[in-house]
Amino acid sequence: MSIREIKKGIHFVGAIDWDRRLFDELIPLPDGTSYNAYLIQGETRTALIDTVDPTKENELVSNLKELNIEKIDYIIPNHAEQDHSGVIPKILEIYPNSKVVTNLKCKEFLKDLLLIPDEKFQVVNDKDTLSLGDKTLEFIIAPWVHWPETMLTYLHEDKILFPCDLFGSHLATSDLYARDEAKVYESAKRYYAEIMMPFRNNIKKHIDKLNNYEIEIIASSHGPIYEKPEFILNAYRDWISDDVKNEVVLPYVSMHGSTQKMVQYFIDELMKRNITVKPFNLPRTDIGELAIALVDTATVVLATPTVLVGPHPSAVYATYLLNALRPKVKFVSVIGSYSWGGKMLEQIKGMLTNINTEIIEPVIIKGYPGENDFKALNKLADDIFKKHKEIKII
Repeated sequence: MSIREIKKGIHFVGAIDWDRRLFDELIPLPDGTSYNAYLIQGETRTALIDTVDPTKENELVSNLKELNIEKIDYIIPNHAEQDHSGVIPKILEIYPNSKVVTNLKCKEFLKDLLLIPDEKFQVVNDKDTLSLGDKTLEFIIAPWVHWPETMLTYLHEDKILFPCDLFGSHLATSDLYARDEAKVYESAKRYYAEIMMPFRNNIKKHIDKLNNYEIEIIASSHGPIYEKPEFILNAYRDWISDDVKNEVVLPYVSMHGSTQKMVQYFIDELMKRNITVKPFNLPRTDIGELAIALVDTATVVLATPTVLVGPHPSAVYATYLLNALRPKVKFVSVIGSYSWGGKMLEQIKGMLTNINTEIIEPVIIKGYPGENDFKALNKLADDIFKKHKEIKII
């Protein structure tokens, strides 16, 4: 059992998933995850904020039985995705008088995803409140964090924010609170990079809204709870800012050694100019580590050979990731090689439609690099050095 008391009448009743290693068949989970459900018992009514992933249904049900919960008045899904909502039908089966309290868009999603009937819902709007007797819940509509229907729930009397996926981390831990701050920071940054970064501008607005609330505890939907809210709030303020670091992220792949030679030479040249370089050998890279590196970097240089007429498939995936995650990167360039021609550069440029960056003149060579090619790489390193000097670097 993983029941934990947060404050009087407020319990963690979710589940820890120690063994899960992939989320949405896409996101690596090196440290597992948790599905955080919270039970709030007021004087007159009881609310359950979120449920758990369907694979952990028995754990949530057992936790509620252990607490001798005879009735749940409100089930509050902050988000319709199944790792939050998947056990709502089972909870409704056990507690048939419960109402599913959420916003209109989330209601429509849940009707589609879980076939919950219309009459089971109670719709709320931004800043609406719900009384549990001596406890008051306020709902904060926060679309695109990271789905269009997301909302946050604030418990006034106890000053607890339940922010759904915002501020979360995929981290299975026996600690209820974020005590190992270095580990939590790493996991939270990975989570932000992989899931939240495309919605950076939306998150800025939502965090500004939170300035109006006195928050003593942040209880996210994944990972440990923050009893020092400024720890994660300050981290997010940094990640969502426009500030970048004097870094070059260098995702690369090489087939016959030509691009590899260029990469090795280019790394040395960047280091000579005191630019931090983070190379990622794409066929061997944890894609989450690459995503983390994209959060703060000023420049991305993609290195790839030509396959048929385009970039290597691993480079295509990296380019897709860069475009989809929309980091605050300021500059992009490409280095690579070809044997008999192609449209590798044009295809890469054509994929970068979501990011507003300056393209620094690429270095594309034929065959194995020679003296003039190394000179071109020197120039690219010089150009990056100059560009970094022209912008605000942290």
